[in-house]
Amino acid sequence: MRHGTKFNHLGRKSAHRKMLLSNLACELFTHKRIVTTLAKARALRVYAEPLLTKAKSNTTHQRRIVFGYLQDKTVITELFGPISEKIAARPGGYTRIIKLGKRLGDAAEMALIELVDYNELYTRETPGAKGGAKKSRRRGGGGRKKAAEAETPAPEAAATEAAAPEAEAAAPETAAPETEEKPEAAPEDKKNAEGEQAD
Repeated sequence: MRHGTKFNHLGRKSAHRKMLLSNLACELFTHKRIVTTLAKARALRVYAEPLLTKAKSNTTHQRRIVFGYLQDKTVITELFGPISEKIAARPGGYTRIIKLGKRLGDAAEMALIELVDYNELYTRETPGAKGGAKKSRRRGGGGRKKAAEAETPAPEAAATEAAAPEAEAAAPETAAPETEEKPEAAPEDKKNAEGEQAD
């Protein structure tokens, strides 16, 4: 019986389970996303997230602790290098589980587990990360206010409109009036006009 157990034993003895989770974590840190069963993905999240938190402080002590779990030098280099830089601003929740449906052979629930910061489709730019201002989320009926402003002209605009006719009246009328030139008719139009006059 499994009364009061807080984690899934995954049908394995403890040594086998630890090696399974260690191998899954190494694959996750290497490839940034893996497909496995839903039960293993949930167990892996509990196993891998504390290791990611330890990787944020790059000290010899933390490297030795994480190496005790993973036993792979190349994965440790990757984890304490690019991955720790990428997750530095995130306070937790480094992984995401996406359900994929049932497997054809044994109808096991499958899932994709991935590092959140490496999926560019789901991640959003945090406001202020690149100097962008945070957008307001309330609607507030701004349309009525804009319509009222458009109907009533601003006092400065009204003053300039009133001053414009006075300036025109004060200006001397020395400039010669512009003569409007009529555009010449096309040659075909001239022939048609001459033909109509002849008739």
